[in-house]
Amino acid sequence: MMEYYIKTPISEEEVRKLEAGDVVYISGKIITGRDQVHRRALEFYKEGKPLPVDLRGMAIYHCGPIAEKKGDEWRIVGFGPTTSARMESVEADFLRAFGVRLVIGKGGMFERTTQAMKELGAAYLAHPGGVSVLATKSVKRVLEVHWLDLGIPEAMWVVEVENFGPTMVAIDSHGRNLFMEVMKRAESRRKEIFEELK
Repeated sequence: MMEYYIKTPISEEEVRKLEAGDVVYISGKIITGRDQVHRRALEFYKEGKPLPVDLRGMAIYHCGPIAEKKGDEWRIVGFGPTTSARMESVEADFLRAFGVRLVIGKGGMFERTTQAMKELGAAYLAHPGGVSVLATKSVKRVLEVHWLDLGIPEAMWVVEVENFGPTMVAIDSHGRNLFMEVMKRAESRRKEIFEELK
């Protein structure tokens, strides 16, 4: 297991060095995107419309932040991860369309996303759930916010962070998916237990 401190934007070469189980801290810009950001961004892509932010080489964070506005400035007061499985049906298309290199969230993703990450040179970083305070401490400032008509949690937030983490590489660009490996082991063990009970 290696520990990496990386800065966005990230190259494919940098991502290909990461292996499942490595620990990663991120500095620079990360962009939040839950269900509605994915849906709208892909609609824009199909219509040939540019996004408000260039996502190439960036990290997309499955997060619905809690934010408050004081004067003209936004401040993030909650920055915990959202369950990533909600985006499984669209994440591969999102990666192909926009050149995102890192996806961050909790709970993992599955076959379709794993295959796309292997093909494209992207990785999934698992952030611990239940530690929003830790994630919030890494936020330096809000740089931009787009699509507030979707609501604060669903909007696209562009946030500058410093040493955001620790995150763990749970899906690497070589096809390893730690979540799926655990599920397969659990299924195998379940069958063994049933056999023992007969």
